[in-house]
Amino acid sequence: MRVFNFAAGPATLPLEVLQQAREELLDWQGSGMSVMEVSHRGKAFIACAEAAEGELRKLLAVPANYKILFLQGGGTGQFSAVPLNISTPESTVDYINTGSWSKKALGEAKKYAKVNVAADEAASSYTTVPEQSALKLTPNAAYVHYTPNETIGGVEFPYIPNTGNVPLVADMSSTILSRPFDVSKFGVIYASAQKNIGPSGLAVVIVRDDLLGKARPITPSILNYTEMAETQSMSNTPPTFGWYLSGLVFRHIAGNGGVAHIAKQNEAKAKKLYDAIDSSGFYKNPVAKNCRSWMNVPFTLAKPELDKTFLAEAKAAGLVNLEGHRSVGGMRASIYNAMPPAGVDALIAFMKEFQRRHG
Repeated sequence: MRVFNFAAGPATLPLEVLQQAREELLDWQGSGMSVMEVSHRGKAFIACAEAAEGELRKLLAVPANYKILFLQGGGTGQFSAVPLNISTPESTVDYINTGSWSKKALGEAKKYAKVNVAADEAASSYTTVPEQSALKLTPNAAYVHYTPNETIGGVEFPYIPNTGNVPLVADMSSTILSRPFDVSKFGVIYASAQKNIGPSGLAVVIVRDDLLGKARPITPSILNYTEMAETQSMSNTPPTFGWYLSGLVFRHIAGNGGVAHIAKQNEAKAKKLYDAIDSSGFYKNPVAKNCRSWMNVPFTLAKPELDKTFLAEAKAAGLVNLEGHRSVGGMRASIYNAMPPAGVDALIAFMKEFQRRHG
């Protein structure tokens, strides 16, 4: 029996996509082989890869002056790739710290450049994001990096920072494809796949053409945007199954109303869950209301001693992976694109019944 999987990542995938992959697993496109067994240099897989890229370009309305790369190393690999590709050791790079993932990104960047922390939300225990006017940006920075959504804290930017002529870099691992946005406002966008794109092991990078050709000589080839762009992300064997499955997800989104439809559904799911938490008197979300995440909803119980009971009973009800991150505790419901509204409804119904019995 399929359960409702609220994991932060690897996360739930669309059922229709999994079913298609199952049907094609042993014989992909009449080849008599799995897609995992065919050559990445063969015409069939190259066509598959190009189709996936084309679908993503259409879904996000990516301008022609941006390259889309399918790389290995996940989002964490890009913590190093970004400074290695678009800064020098003498550069100042600006980082906005709103939680665990932006903190890790800026920590990695310190190995390669001079980091200016343009804002740090530690005073609120990372339950807020800074106002645009509070950002202490460096006028000639090589770039400004931020994390639009923090999966652990459940904090989300309600705006895109204005960085003027300085390239804006975004770790969109947990928000990409969840709503429309203007790609042209960014210099680099990167996203690990295991939330809204596909299986883990893949990272998608969208990079503006004028930022290519700047990689340091020490940059590893598989992290070098220019080299990977010139070889269509195939300077080495790419994660072929992840790329194929991501293409299925892109087509699934396109065939179900596109990103605009997904956005309306995501907003409605999040509002319904937050309303249930706020009105309960038993559950609580710590994040400021103006920057609550659509994707990751942390909450605590009025009686923390009931946490283990809540998780056990939720699992028995087919609601799994609701544990909060080990660094913060409590609960966390990750409701990415592939989480159906029925899953959120089931969680809310369970929460109400749990409160009735244990509140």
